Amino acid sequence: MVLFVGTSGWQYDDWRGVLYEPGTPRHEWLARYADRFSTVENNNAFYRLPSSDAFAGWRDRTPPGFLMAVKASRYLTHIKRLHDPEEPVRRLCTAAAGLGDRLGPVLLQLPPTLRADLGLLDTCLGCFPPGVRVAVEPRHDSWWTSQVRAVLARHNAALCWADRRSRPVTPLWRTADWGYLRFHAGLAHPFPRYGKQALGHWAARLSETWPDTADVHVYFNNDLGGAAVLDAIAFGAVAARAGRSVAHPQAVPEATAAPATPVRYP
Repeated sequence: MVLFVGTSGWQYDDWRGVLYEPGTPRHEWLARYADRFSTVENNNAFYRLPSSDAFAGWRDRTPPGFLMAVKASRYLTHIKRLHDPEEPVRRLCTAAAGLGDRLGPVLLQLPPTLRADLGLLDTCLGCFPPGVRVAVEPRHDSWWTSQVRAVLARHNAALCWADRRSRPVTPLWRTADWGYLRFHAGLAHPFPRYGKQALGHWAARLSETWPDTADVHVYFNNDLGGAAVLDAIAFGAVAARAGRSVAHPQAVPEATAAPATPVRYP
């Protein structure tokens, strides 16, 4: 199992002195981040979809083997609420193709008020072109059914495992031959850090669920005060001590990277 461990975003002012040396220009932050981590989850696309040129610029500032997950636009998930997904998905994938071989999974984080709808989910997942991995993070309890699990599995879409306060808030289903895990807030001091015991439990869960040949993406979303940076480093160390392979930007096997050919639509 190859673990790609990183954080949800990289542009946080309070990470100065934690990850970025004081005085480092903001436009150099991603390159400095990529010196330390093999992946990042780009949350900018959720609020406003960047242009293909912006994605290409991020590609140029990261090393070979680095993967950028992309959080799908809220226009698709929160405004359209998965209705009429063809155009939003096309626009997202066309822009994100600027990442080239740095393109990682796409995350669909659903609104907490969106109840389960098998047809909407199935149609939306079917709009993504082959080769694009999609993780889905539902946040309403109505999604936890065997029918939903079957739809995800049919599309090889990963159920996004999620943790809040050091406890799973989703079923621990394996719905794809790869995995995706998000950490939102731990219980350790200072808040919202995670303790070593919690991180160890999660490393064990991943090892028990996916074989050594699988890719698993892990992102820490507890950005406050640089907690995500420190916890991502700690989690990588815990997993490595347990015998798991933790990806480094310059040491990712070619076969685990996203396809080098940009996604193109007819």
